[in-house]
Amino acid sequence: MSKVHNFSAGPGILPQEVLQQASEACINFDNLNLSLLEISHRSKNFEKVVEEACALVKELLSLNDNYKVIFLGGGASLQFGMVPYNLLRTEGTAGYLNTGVWASKAIKEAKMIGNVKVVASSEDKKYTYIPKQFPVSGDLDYLHITSNNTIYGTQMKKFPIARCPIVCDMSSDIFSRKVDGKQFGLIYAGAQKNMGPAGTTMVAVDERLLGKTGRSMLSMMDYRVHIKGGSMFNTPPVFPIYVSMLTLRWLKKNGGLEWIEKVNNEKASAMYTEIDRNSMFTGTTEREDRSNMNVTFVMHKPELEPEFDKLWKEANISGIRGHRDVGGYRASLYNALPLESVKALVNVMQEFEKKFA
Repeated sequence: MSKVHNFSAGPGILPQEVLQQASEACINFDNLNLSLLEISHRSKNFEKVVEEACALVKELLSLNDNYKVIFLGGGASLQFGMVPYNLLRTEGTAGYLNTGVWASKAIKEAKMIGNVKVVASSEDKKYTYIPKQFPVSGDLDYLHITSNNTIYGTQMKKFPIARCPIVCDMSSDIFSRKVDGKQFGLIYAGAQKNMGPAGTTMVAVDERLLGKTGRSMLSMMDYRVHIKGGSMFNTPPVFPIYVSMLTLRWLKKNGGLEWIEKVNNEKASAMYTEIDRNSMFTGTTEREDRSNMNVTFVMHKPELEPEFDKLWKEANISGIRGHRDVGGYRASLYNALPLESVKALVNVMQEFEKKFA
């Protein structure tokens, strides 16, 4: 079977060794002669999986004992509501930075729960940049930011400094670079980009921030309930958590976030160098805010897109069509994507230029 170069924006590519281990666990997990998919989530065997996954998150993000890690269902979209429900006081105000579709969805949900102030937005230029040097009031309950914008291809290279807790949606660049997690009050991320398959969301929260909203809490929406239950207040998404644990093991084994950041920088550099050199393409975002995870670009002559599509499909490249809100192309360079796949796409872009420039 020929190699497929998988640039899907999500669910994204996973390491081959992780997929192999996960597939074996579906048949015989932990030498139990039972499938991972059919054992009790409260068995000691699976409890060890959750414990290891949480410990690896804390280790990789340099989190101390004030932070609790939980794995939940509902995707990052559920966190758009859970964050303000747990952190926004009934008489308080939360600040939000609007940098794209997912940030704007988070703002919409938070407004249903309490007072929200949009501190800055890049909507004026179709989300092609990251706002900087915006004022952040010290009396905010928290500031919500989105570290990487999958659709528009922008990424925060530096995080804001604020006198209030910072909440960060890291769904599309979690574990892709070295980050000191202690600069955030809460981090959440859907697994399906860099961590595992769709179906679970990781939340890491400074426990000292909880229980101060002044509202009665639904149990399923209360972080404290899930922390107390060890991610098992209700039946957890067993398989996605297990694959996430395997992926975190893979990251640690290969050198952690310092190692993967170097790999990701090399892949992104190769892509952007070709986009800037190639007379047929142009990037869609401000250069200083270009994402290392989602490289967005368009063609100078859109009428030639069918010809380019033919070439990359012949090269066994998959998943590079741009989001409908942006058009053009999007190459997602998640952790497990090898440099050889980036080189394959670069070669196609160069071949296209030779034929049609």
